Amino acid sequence: MEKIMSSDCVFSGGNCGFGCSNLENLGPVMVKMPNWSKLGSSLTVQSSGNGEFFGRSLTLKSQERRVCTHGANASDAKMSISIGKSLRWWEKGVQPNMKEITGAEDLVESLLTAGDKLVVVDFFSPGCGGCKALHPKLCQLAEMHPDVQFLQVNYEEHKSMCYSLNVHVLPFFRFYRGAEGRLCSFSCTNATIKKFKDALAKHKPERCSLGPPKGLEEKELVALGANPDLSFAYTPKPEHPQKEVAPPPVPAVATSNSSAASSLPLPIPLKSTLEKKEDNKNKTLLSSGR
Repeated sequence: MEKIMSSDCVFSGGNCGFGCSNLENLGPVMVKMPNWSKLGSSLTVQSSGNGEFFGRSLTLKSQERRVCTHGANASDAKMSISIGKSLRWWEKGVQPNMKEITGAEDLVESLLTAGDKLVVVDFFSPGCGGCKALHPKLCQLAEMHPDVQFLQVNYEEHKSMCYSLNVHVLPFFRFYRGAEGRLCSFSCTNATIKKFKDALAKHKPERCSLGPPKGLEEKELVALGANPDLSFAYTPKPEHPQKEVAPPPVPAVATSNSSAASSLPLPIPLKSTLEKKEDNKNKTLLSSGR
């Protein structure tokens, strides 16, 4: 067993093919030690052609011999382990047109800035098995329809906001577009994905909305603003008072007709039954007097 001594460490180089016949005629040894931070790397040593190595000066010219190092102190060896952060299931396969909502204000702003683009709001929960099973297909549909904006709302992180929006079943979807506002809302699973595809095919054709994007309904915005758990302020729009409808004007009667009506004789009023009886009595008296 040969030994190589240095000021930094002691290690053995046995079974490395080095001869040790004449130990008395050995000269000084010059060994270049490796950097201990690279623990586990091999030390390359070049010896002279006769293969003798123990106290002999080394000529770095001919054949190469490798000596494995052992016995390094643990304090000298530094190992850096880099462990990447694993993606959560709703973060896998996300497309550029998919966005996770951070709060009520972000949801309202995203709907208002979408313009005439179709927007699909996906309400999910990390612990929902149906949501997890449906997520890969949603990513595929988002990739197939890059002009559709998908907004993801984490139910567990925004539970109070979902209550204000009357979302109580998962997975749940709402479709919005421009001035039309909400187009439809429904719940579906991986088994009923056809319902989602049919709604996407029905509302996907581009349309030109007349007016600014509507986004959430007024009552939903009021509910979000009144929720004390949310940092969302909203001022309700003033209600327009109903204007009193004036009755239609009465058409004016022509003056010529009025003058003609005034020139006509008034109708003679009919006599009452009492007057008729008195007339009959008078007639009988007159006849008897004759």
